[in-house]
Amino acid sequence: MDDYMIYTTVEGDTFDSIAFEFYTDEKMASVIIDANPLLADVLIFDADVEVLVPIVEEAAETPGSAPPWRSE
Repeated sequence: MDDYMIYTTVEGDTFDSIAFEFYTDEKMASVIIDANPLLADVLIFDADVEVLVPIVEEAAETPGSAPPWRSE
């Protein structure tokens, strides 16, 4: 994964909030943490910290991977 966006934090940002902003999924925070190992210990960011946000492609649903209520 070599494609990144650079996000400049505002005071109070967290990895979870950044993940939600870019991926609409807080669980993707680990992807951002992995891309920023020197920032991994930060719980709440100060303003003006540059964070690499990996560009990820959406995983396509494969047959059988959709929940039962989405099956036709």
